[in-house]
Amino acid sequence: MSVAPFIVIDGSSWLYRAFHALPRLTAPNGDPTGAIYGMGNMLRRLLKDFDPQRIAVVFDPPGKTFRHQRYPAYKAQRPPIPEELAAQFEPLCRLIDSMGLPRLQMSGFEADDVIATLSEQAAAQGLETLIVSGDKDLAQLVRPGVELLDTMKDVRLDEAGVAEKYGVAPRHIVDWLSLMGDKSDNVPGLPGIGPKTAAKWIREFGDLDTLILRADEVPGKAGETLRAHLDQLPLARELVIVRRDLDLPVALDELVRGVQDQESFSAICTELGFKRWREEIQLEPAATPTEGIRLAVRVVLAAADLAELKVVLESTDCFALDTETTDLDPQQADLVGLSFSTRAGEGWYLPVGHSYLGVPDQLTLEVVIRELGGILANSAIAKVGQHCKYDDHILRRHGLPVRGWTFDTMLESYVLNATATRHDMDSLAAFYLQRGTIKFEDVAGKGRKQLTFDQIDLAQAAPYAAEDAEVTLALHRHLWPRLQADTALQKVYEEIEQPLIGVLARIECRGVLIDSQQLHAASTEFASRMEDLARQAHELAGGEFNLNSPVQLKEILFERLELPVLRKTPKGQPSTAEDVLQELADKHELPQLILDWRGLAKLRSTYTERLPASVNSQTGRVHTSYHQAVAATGRLSSADPNLQNIPVRSVEGRRIRQAFIAPPGRVLISLDYSQI
Repeated sequence: MSVAPFIVIDGSSWLYRAFHALPRLTAPNGDPTGAIYGMGNMLRRLLKDFDPQRIAVVFDPPGKTFRHQRYPAYKAQRPPIPEELAAQFEPLCRLIDSMGLPRLQMSGFEADDVIATLSEQAAAQGLETLIVSGDKDLAQLVRPGVELLDTMKDVRLDEAGVAEKYGVAPRHIVDWLSLMGDKSDNVPGLPGIGPKTAAKWIREFGDLDTLILRADEVPGKAGETLRAHLDQLPLARELVIVRRDLDLPVALDELVRGVQDQESFSAICTELGFKRWREEIQLEPAATPTEGIRLAVRVVLAAADLAELKVVLESTDCFALDTETTDLDPQQADLVGLSFSTRAGEGWYLPVGHSYLGVPDQLTLEVVIRELGGILANSAIAKVGQHCKYDDHILRRHGLPVRGWTFDTMLESYVLNATATRHDMDSLAAFYLQRGTIKFEDVAGKGRKQLTFDQIDLAQAAPYAAEDAEVTLALHRHLWPRLQADTALQKVYEEIEQPLIGVLARIECRGVLIDSQQLHAASTEFASRMEDLARQAHELAGGEFNLNSPVQLKEILFERLELPVLRKTPKGQPSTAEDVLQELADKHELPQLILDWRGLAKLRSTYTERLPASVNSQTGRVHTSYHQAVAATGRLSSADPNLQNIPVRSVEGRRIRQAFIAPPGRVLISLDYSQI
């Protein structure tokens, strides 16, 4: 396997083993910490040994799963989770989060099912997976590219290792487990049949189905036992086989190790009394950004200034370009000014749309198009931008189409190291150049009194805008040589990320057509159903209350109806989270009504109400923004509005999808990009 495979940790298994393996440890306030300390040590060792980029820590959910519905006696003999262990789960989760490790927990399904689904998805993407667990049930997942690691015993199993340890190949683990049953999970098996006999039968007959068909051929008392309990084998197999097809709440590409939050990690270590861990944190002295470099700023207000700028731009083979606008929405924003830089310490600002009282005369956009349009459209002169897709939208809409967007510092940083820092200009300047920058709030103000850029005095606007271009050029000159030093990374940038800029810009510009009337009709229907659900909820609760208020819901569920408190929030209050309500729904009708009401409310606020409001008045379409530099693994994300997570499994979700339409004479085609 590769040096750094996709690591999937069976968190529940680790937690129980750590709890029973370590002596009782306590925090300064007396709370138990042994399981946290044990699991934390295992996590830190694992990260040191493998240095994974893709990783997930998976836990069992509270309450029952689909296996309990199939077999009510499933795990019925297990005692309740020891209070001393349960108390450690919440601080453990905070510790894991501070370490930058993604956590997964899915209501209704065990950790094994989530792990199986992740390994299946990883295999589909050609990723090698290492499942960290001592649970023999997960041996059924081992195959080429998927291995098991038991860190407590320092044993790593591939297909041959599974066969050697258990006597059967991974593909027969389910049959083997079905014959033996599992006392810890109360899975019915054959009385008196142990692992050796079960493995012998599988090797002799090939698989469980064949064994069942030829049960008469098995001699002795073992054969009598087999024949007497044949009817329970299908159930046992159903209980031990893991699900590999879950609709997980998070995409595989999002399960990426983040940077450890040193401040949070140190605070948690102090709280738990892990003094040595806190002392081991080696914080590199943060580079203190400078107060900014004093720039030579040229403001272009006269024709002579513009002519000089034109000569400068024509005489270079590469310049940085940035725009200043009135809005973050590239489909709505007005162009206020352009900034340029061709050398360190110098920047130009060309205002075209400032409108405050007393603003000096500015060159018209028509003059700028006539004088600079040819330069911007000349692909032989390379342009450098920071998130240049935005600038491309703005300039194209204002009659200044740009060719030669060769370099984008946001994407250069992203390709070089996707997780080193955020990829906005201010963060990149501080991280790579140790430079402080003028912030937008410094010139525009904050909150309700914040000005749009066209209202900002040129004395403040020009240095801010010119700095944007000059810093962008400096970042390019710092980042590009580092990309060139790695042929593979340079290829990713030049052949994937950079060409994609124009493709995404055209997709965003085209937009998508929706049937607003259909969405309005659905929204009205959802609202009516929500009223019915609220009315039923009020009747069950014995009075009106706000279904969206956790405080009121807590009072009704746990005080008025006296339902059991299944979990508490970090502040010690009873939780009314979705998974808690799902489990309480088995005990009372009200929680399910709340869940149904919440589901419809989310569909209305996210889709049926918001999408029609997002229609551009000029184009009649919805224009999303696709972000290339958000997911650390290269996956695109969609925002304002998000069009990537339209629900599909529910009737209501499919109804929303039907509102995405094609104009007359055309059709919509759905393509799975990752499969292509």
